[in-house]
Amino acid sequence: MKIKSVFTIIILMIFSSINGQEKKNKLITPPYLQKGDTIAIVAPAGILKNRQATIKKAKNLIESWGLFVVLGDNLFKNGHHFAGSDMERTSDFQKALDNPHIKAIWAARGGYGSVRILDKLNYEKFKKNPKWIIGYSDITAFHNHINNIGVETIHGMMATSLEENPEEIIETIVSFKKALFGQKIYYNIPSSEFNKKGIVEGQLVGGNLAILSSMLGSESQLNTNGKVLFIEEIGEYKYSIDRMLQSLKRAGYFENVSGLIVGNFSSIKKNSTKWGSSIEQLILDVVPKNIPVLFDFPAGHKADNRALIFGRKVKLSVGSKQASMIFKE
Repeated sequence: MKIKSVFTIIILMIFSSINGQEKKNKLITPPYLQKGDTIAIVAPAGILKNRQATIKKAKNLIESWGLFVVLGDNLFKNGHHFAGSDMERTSDFQKALDNPHIKAIWAARGGYGSVRILDKLNYEKFKKNPKWIIGYSDITAFHNHINNIGVETIHGMMATSLEENPEEIIETIVSFKKALFGQKIYYNIPSSEFNKKGIVEGQLVGGNLAILSSMLGSESQLNTNGKVLFIEEIGEYKYSIDRMLQSLKRAGYFENVSGLIVGNFSSIKKNSTKWGSSIEQLILDVVPKNIPVLFDFPAGHKADNRALIFGRKVKLSVGSKQASMIFKE
């Protein structure tokens, strides 16, 4: 009897330790939006030249959902490549972070520039009053940094996504709205011939490959241990993609990752010397052989850009004919 009691106590301690670790690793979910809430549209990166009509369209969309919109004071400023100076972009983002009435911060566009203001921001009020940070591409810098703070974010469409063909962004908008309002999100897609089958659960993290690589060695570098990693990219040469993948591999990104989701790798540049390998094979070369890998997920730099909640636990099931991803509550 004594041996059984000791055994039972050990088992309970193990389960208690596992549950405690899961709670410790669980990120904070900002409050989902409700009618009457406010979203701020800011531009932390590229310039919004001649895009006033696009921002108006984005504002109209959000307002049609019963929400209010405020625009950053410096949204249309000209800072050459950037939407205003570093200080102006920081100011807009900081005001949105600190304002308790703003429930989400929506990036107008990506491009480049988020990393330049990342460390200029004070996140203390944000930690006490978390809100959704939304965007993709260059906004990956924020996704990574906020993930390390311990708050979930939304990898999804930006205001300039509304410049795409309306018929091609129907699912993009639907999934974005679902993520904002806390509706159940799950995706079923056909399997690629390059997929690696398997079922796994883990927190979803990641973003744009170039930005992930640029975060290495900083406090914004992700910990991918036991997590499901998402990557996407646009407009790179294959050798550049290989270099970034190899950099992540050397930094241990793929060592203990549970699964991999590969989004759009679009507008790949042609090198004068033939590379001789597919993007899919470059990716398979760096990941462990025993994890599920899902290719061709509709997220990234294409019109069909489904919303993802970074920091949220997902169940990834990759089969021979179909794959699914379900976000867990």
